[in-house]
Amino acid sequence: MARDEPLYKSLIRDTTGYFAYLLLAAVLGPFQFGYHLSELNAPQDVITCKKKLSQQSALPASLPQCISMNTVQFSVVTSIFTLGGLLGALAAGPSCNRYGRLLTMRLTTVSFVIGSAVETLAPNIALLAVGRLVAGLGCGAAIVVVPIYIAEVAPPKEKGLFGAFTQISINIGILAAQLLGYFLSRGNLWRIILAVSGGIGVLHLAGLSLVPESPRWLAEHRSPQDARRILRKIRGHDADVDAEVKAWNIDADADDISEEESLLTAPPGSHPDPNPKAASAAINLWEAIKHPAYQPAIIAVVGVMFAQQLTGMNSIVMYSVSLLSTLLPTTASLLIVAVSALNLIVTVVCAPLSDKIGRKACILLSIAGMGTCAVLLALGLLFGIKILAAVATLAFVASFAAGLGPVPFILANELVGPEAVGATQSAGLAANWIATFLVSQFFPIVDKALGGQGKVYFIFAGFAVLFGAFIAWWVPETKGKSGVEEVWGRKEARERIE
Repeated sequence: MARDEPLYKSLIRDTTGYFAYLLLAAVLGPFQFGYHLSELNAPQDVITCKKKLSQQSALPASLPQCISMNTVQFSVVTSIFTLGGLLGALAAGPSCNRYGRLLTMRLTTVSFVIGSAVETLAPNIALLAVGRLVAGLGCGAAIVVVPIYIAEVAPPKEKGLFGAFTQISINIGILAAQLLGYFLSRGNLWRIILAVSGGIGVLHLAGLSLVPESPRWLAEHRSPQDARRILRKIRGHDADVDAEVKAWNIDADADDISEEESLLTAPPGSHPDPNPKAASAAINLWEAIKHPAYQPAIIAVVGVMFAQQLTGMNSIVMYSVSLLSTLLPTTASLLIVAVSALNLIVTVVCAPLSDKIGRKACILLSIAGMGTCAVLLALGLLFGIKILAAVATLAFVASFAAGLGPVPFILANELVGPEAVGATQSAGLAANWIATFLVSQFFPIVDKALGGQGKVYFIFAGFAVLFGAFIAWWVPETKGKSGVEEVWGRKEARERIE
């Protein structure tokens, strides 16, 4: 591709219908994450019996219209989702390395269906929390394995763009939950909001039956020849895949394989027998943490993931309706729908940005915007300036969507070799879930302890400064680098020695 070739031309050339289907099937996992993250936001007052608008019924009359909860109990139900996510993230790394990306994605759908069913039919706090926990397991695993899968099937020159689809799908999930919440937060219709993700989980599982294993994983763990055939199908039968296959550093020469043999290969989703000549053994999380070669990458990914959450975005996603309802009693719910839509639009528009200006620059600009907007939001809420609070909320979300939302999911695949991607992604997403838990559990408590009025956003602004300095100092730029050695400067150091 020429350096000045328009993006749309490269996308038309590099993207096939089959790849588009694989992308759509994969990102339903992160969609579930976004959906479950925000499903309790809009109907919070109805679920917790603070508001009873009608006796409308969507489910059997034996189910209570609401489940009485105080602030602490609701915080526990909300945040237990992140505990499931943490466990899922820790399990997904070893699973996707040992058993493959595809099987791990399929297992997440089972969690979505079971968790949603338990939530929907929950008659009390305990079962509602159990459903959230089970759904969290699948969500935690999904946001580990899906970015890895996308990175391994996406056209090499558009990895940043397609890597952003993880965050785009999360934002679509958030928007879907907020929209349903806006219309169904009455009676016990809120249970429909919880049931929808279970139906999507069933469709997701069916869709994955037509999805093949990642070619790169197959090349390293099973059959390089089958991996090459699948890659050619993804890129188009006339595409030249030699450069990608060479980058695997595996003997995958399959030019002598006839078209008839290709037609007789295993169907999508099946695994050939293990390859005894696998290029490298997968590194587990503990081995990666102990190994000096992987430690800088793990620190970088963990730090960026903490930054993604501790700068306050999920306080908007999870608690914005109750946060803004005092200042904007009649428009808070509608504003949050607008916020969710803006989050999606900016993420889509800015998706190519990391390929143009670089991953690191994207994140730093994003954090700077969020820190500034957090201060403005705090001032707007503190002094009762409605227009300032509304604009600051929108700008805060737009800043997040431009960089800190999508880019962290790309980094693990670019900071370590393929043998440690699963472990590094697990470490990063475990940190992400821990930080999400801290925000979801303690945001309402800290906000109340500080007297409300948005003072907690001064804390988020402080975190933005702290993490901005860390990323500027520690995290390397990966855009335009040919491999891990060049990203960390080891290639140049070796050449100087030689």
